[in-house]
Amino acid sequence: QVQLVESGGGLVQAGGSLRLSCAASGLPFNSYAMGWFRQAPGKEREFVAAISWSGGNTYYADSMKGRFAISRNNAKRTVLLQMNSLKPEDTAVYYCAAATHAYSGGSAYQDEYAYWGQGTQVTVSS
Repeated sequence: QVQLVESGGGLVQAGGSLRLSCAASGLPFNSYAMGWFRQAPGKEREFVAAISWSGGNTYYADSMKGRFAISRNNAKRTVLLQMNSLKPEDTAVYYCAAATHAYSGGSAYQDEYAYWGQGTQVTVSS
C-alpha cells in the first residue's frame, strides 16, 4: 500500500520560509516522479512543483519560480519543498503526489499522479 505523508506545514509571516517534507512508502520511490500541489479555500487544486524520478529535472508553476525549490532524497525516500519569500496568497493545503507510471519525467497535470498524501496546511499571515 502506497503511503505519502506530508509534514512541515504551519503558520508563518509574509516573507518567511517553510520546508515541507513528504515521506513515501509502499513504492519503489527512486523510480517515480513526484509532485507538489496545493489547494486554497474555495479554489481548485493547482500545480506547485514537480521533480523527475532521477531528480535531474524540476518544474515549477510560474508564480513559484525563484521562490520555491523541490528536491528529493531517494535514499531517505523523501521529497522536499523549500518555500521562501512566502506571501499570504501561498496559504493553502499542500499535497504531495507520486506519478502513476515509473520513470516519468514529472508533470504539472494532476491526472498523471496516482498517489496522494493527506496534505499539510500552510498559512501565511500578512
